[in-house]
Amino acid sequence: MPTSVMPASRAQPPWLQPLRWLLGLALAVAVLLAPISAAPPGATAVLAAPVDWHEVPASAEGRQWWDAGSLRLSRGGNLSVLSRFQPAAGDEEERPRLGDLYVMEIDCGQNLYRDTSVNGVPRFRSEWQPAEGDALLVAVIRESCEAATPLLQAG
Repeated sequence: MPTSVMPASRAQPPWLQPLRWLLGLALAVAVLLAPISAAPPGATAVLAAPVDWHEVPASAEGRQWWDAGSLRLSRGGNLSVLSRFQPAAGDEEERPRLGDLYVMEIDCGQNLYRDTSVNGVPRFRSEWQPAEGDALLVAVIRESCEAATPLLQAG
C-alpha cells in the first residue's frame, strides 16, 4: 500500500505550527475589529467616563447609588443617569442580592423620572412617574439634578 510522503520542500519545522496558529488568531481578531476601527471621516471616539458612584441615604427598601460619571443630556433635554438599586435583605437572606442597574431619564424641573433601561434591557415607551413616597428615588433625583446643574444650563 503506497503512503504519501510530503516532499522535503513542503515540510515545515515543528516551531512554525504555533506561529501559524498565532498569525491566524491575529488575522481573525483584525477582521472582527475592522468594523469598529473603520469610522467615517470626522467621527470622534466616545470614551466611557469613570464610574463615580454616590450613595444616597439608605431606607427600609434598601440602598441606591447614582453614577456622576454617567450624567448626560437626553435627546429631549432631560437628564440621563445610571443608578443602582439594592433591595434590603429579607429575614431569610444572609446577605442582600446584588441589585439592578437602571438608566433613568429625569425631568429635573418637574421631579419626574422614567427608567429607559433595566439591567441593560431597553424599556421603550416607559411612562414618566413622580418619585413621591420613595425616599431613595427622591434623593437620587435631587442629588443628580444638583450635580448636573451646569450641564442642564449649558444644554
